[in-house]
Amino acid sequence: MMARAAGSILAAAIVVSIPLPALAQSSASYKLGEHAFNAGGRPAQALVSTSVSYRLTLDSIGESIAGQALGGASYQLEGGLASTYPPPGEVDGLELLGDLQTLTWSWEPASTAYNVYSGLLSTLPGGYGTCAISRVAGASWGDTFLPPPGAGAFYLVTGENRLRQEGTKGYTSAGAERSNPSPCP
Repeated sequence: MMARAAGSILAAAIVVSIPLPALAQSSASYKLGEHAFNAGGRPAQALVSTSVSYRLTLDSIGESIAGQALGGASYQLEGGLASTYPPPGEVDGLELLGDLQTLTWSWEPASTAYNVYSGLLSTLPGGYGTCAISRVAGASWGDTFLPPPGAGAFYLVTGENRLRQEGTKGYTSAGAERSNPSPCP
């Protein structure tokens, strides 16, 4: 309890705590600065940490700004996920072999698996097929589906990289990318 002297005014102090941003910390062996991961999508302002024994430079998805690996006597920092696992491109060279069941296609360099979409020709353009099979490990697949008499079927193949990013279904004759409203699971 607080005692009050005669004739004095009792004042209450209200302390408002406003969080301040963390300030850069440093010592003889390191300097640590405050940065948002990926600098809010602006890699030019990427994170750089340094000391006598290491230097790490990271921008979006760990990609080095110069696009090359960083290294020293005691560490190695590769270019990052973006160069290691680029998004898959368009898969081409799709063929139906003479047995009328086996589909083959050209390898897409960034892909580690493939998704096959199929549908009846009468449903085009629509969603350009529904998922017939996902995550095919090789560049071929057998399908026993036969379209009804007087109808035809179509197939589209997309690549998928190790990050499960799916490539495009290709482009329309007007140059727009085909939509994929129901991607393979």
